[in-house]
Amino acid sequence: MDQATLDALRARYAGKDGFDADDPVLARAAAAVRAPGGQRTASYAGISTFLDLPSATGAAGLDIAAIGVPMDLGVSNRPGARFGPRAVRTIERIGPFHPSFRAVPASTVRVADVGDVPFRSRYSLEQSIEDIERYYTALVGEGVRPLSVGGDHSITYPILQALGRKAPVGLIHIDAHCDTMGAYDCSKFHHGGPFRLAVLDGVLDPERTIQIGIRGSSNMFWEFSHVAGMTVVYMEEFMAAGHAAIAARAREVVGDGPVYVSIDVDGFDPAYAPGTGTPEVGGITPREGLALLRALGGLDVIGADVVEVAPQYDPSTNTAMLAAQLLFEELALMTVGRA
Repeated sequence: MDQATLDALRARYAGKDGFDADDPVLARAAAAVRAPGGQRTASYAGISTFLDLPSATGAAGLDIAAIGVPMDLGVSNRPGARFGPRAVRTIERIGPFHPSFRAVPASTVRVADVGDVPFRSRYSLEQSIEDIERYYTALVGEGVRPLSVGGDHSITYPILQALGRKAPVGLIHIDAHCDTMGAYDCSKFHHGGPFRLAVLDGVLDPERTIQIGIRGSSNMFWEFSHVAGMTVVYMEEFMAAGHAAIAARAREVVGDGPVYVSIDVDGFDPAYAPGTGTPEVGGITPREGLALLRALGGLDVIGADVVEVAPQYDPSTNTAMLAAQLLFEELALMTVGRA
């Protein structure tokens, strides 16, 4: 480095603190993590919220509400996803700056963590489905878009009932399983069948639905997806085509209409996301998943969720950390990533 360059750097940065930046986007991101006293906010202190968002007692006046749905009465294998929202809220240092969209998603809209869906009973899956639909119907009526953390994947069915009440929505679905199975064990409600129910209810458009990462021991149960016209991307195709090609295909499938994004963490390989109830080896890597989501900018994302985090199987907290990052990516698609 020559002396003139060094002098220029000194003139520009000597005496400035870590929050100073000439780039207005970076300055905005730095300000978002600056405490009133001037220091950086301690990520391990205070009350935990999703993505360190502000908390609110209700959704009135918000554009987006981050919501916990602590219910796992629909699981078929290992329980524990009812603790998922609490686990994801404890994850710190996600965002606030999004490197691909070069923006601070939470600064562009009115968004807050509004707490958890209230349930009448911890024992009744049927009542819980009703409670979720009622809660989200009220949100939609106020013009609020939901960003949710489950809970098992059965929670997405009543959410789609609320969002697709006037017209069926499209779906981008990352998962090891299609979740279009029929009733079994005397129940039509379970985490293996929410999208079948949503299609049959007329709230989900199967021809504008793509399911990505499918694999594992339940593949014989997904005939409905193919017959209904869903686009099913099995892991073999994902590996052969790569995330960029699959993202392009997803954009073609869902088009310009309203779309919901639903991510089951078991879509990711259990080497990276062991904390889930139905892990399947050979899944998507976090790097592939983030690249896939970041290639979907410009879609009309009206809601999103991350489900099936079961922290008791997650000793390293890697699954909860991945879930929090995925939640941030969904928030980015719902804000700065919109057309």
